[in-house]
Amino acid sequence: MVGDLPFLEGPPGHPLFQDAGGITTLLEECFAVPTRRALLYAENLPPAFFDVSSQQAGAFLQKLRIYGLRVAVVAPPDSIAMSHRFAELAAAEKRDRLFGLFDSKAAALLWLVD
Repeated sequence: MVGDLPFLEGPPGHPLFQDAGGITTLLEECFAVPTRRALLYAENLPPAFFDVSSQQAGAFLQKLRIYGLRVAVVAPPDSIAMSHRFAELAAAEKRDRLFGLFDSKAAALLWLVD
């Protein structure tokens, strides 16, 4: 819980999804809570997610838009390799308030409740 808002949290340090199709599982788990907010860690996502050319991020983000799920990802600096285009995509998505990358869990939680 963040304040009065429930959220789903991925396990720190562990892979959670094999590919972007894992968003379906995340949606199911969020709706079971019920919540439309999730906190994930970079290691919960497959490495290809952070490369726009893999198209995994695009498929994941499209589902967020369709179902109105808000996801914060904790990714400290230099913890993941990301393509230049992914950084641009992440910045644009953060403005739309459905997906954001954050250096710390505290910053991610503040964004989730804002």
